[in-house]
Amino acid sequence: MAATLKKELGITPKLIEGGNGIFDVTVDGKLIFSKKETHRFPEHNEILEAIGH
Repeated sequence: MAATLKKELGITPKLIEGGNGIFDVTVDGKLIFSKKETHRFPEHNEILEAIGH
């Protein structure tokens, strides 16, 4: 996913390690995806769409 964001948007995402299987995607402090809430990993295109690309 990091490579897709870099290629499509020219940004370098920052990984913040967590625990307990949490995988959240935030943009400018706003949560746009939460594995804890959806019980799955996001598809690359849904992250790009949530960012507005």
